[in-house]
Amino acid sequence: MEDRQPQQTKAELDARFSELYRAHLRDVYSYSYYRVGNHHDAEDLTEQTFLQAYRHFERALRESHGRPLRPWLIRIAHNLAANFYRDRSRKPEAAIEDAGSISTPHTTEALVEGREELESILAGVQQLPDDRREALIMRFALGMDNREIARALGRSDGATKVLLHRAVRQLEGIVSDNGAGESR
Repeated sequence: MEDRQPQQTKAELDARFSELYRAHLRDVYSYSYYRVGNHHDAEDLTEQTFLQAYRHFERALRESHGRPLRPWLIRIAHNLAANFYRDRSRKPEAAIEDAGSISTPHTTEALVEGREELESILAGVQQLPDDRREALIMRFALGMDNREIARALGRSDGATKVLLHRAVRQLEGIVSDNGAGESR
């Protein structure tokens, strides 16, 4: 036996997978939602991600060498989202449509301005090339660090840093251009 770790029982693997699921459900759902733009498709992608992860969980544990599995999960979600678009050949209609209700009272003016700004940013994110959009979602929606993003995208740390920088700059330009065209 070259593997020093003892073979884990199915119950032990299931318990570890349950921990992984609880720890990263929100991240996988958020990532999926930002990719597909609606609640129902995001739920489907999240479910598919964890089903696929469960099938390969034991191997992933062996190959991770103790590294966190969040980038692996996001990579699965990334691949499934790419398949989603390829299979259905459609773009999300409006990412803001499924936004939940606001729990604290705000002035109507502040709500309208905030919603318009968010819509502008989300529309700008959708205009970015896939790799830049992916990197921004992972960084700002999921709070992943550069190393995790690099692992999820299969890039070097340096290439990921450059990718994020260019994505932010391009998004700023898109939002700025859209805002200038809508001035009153």
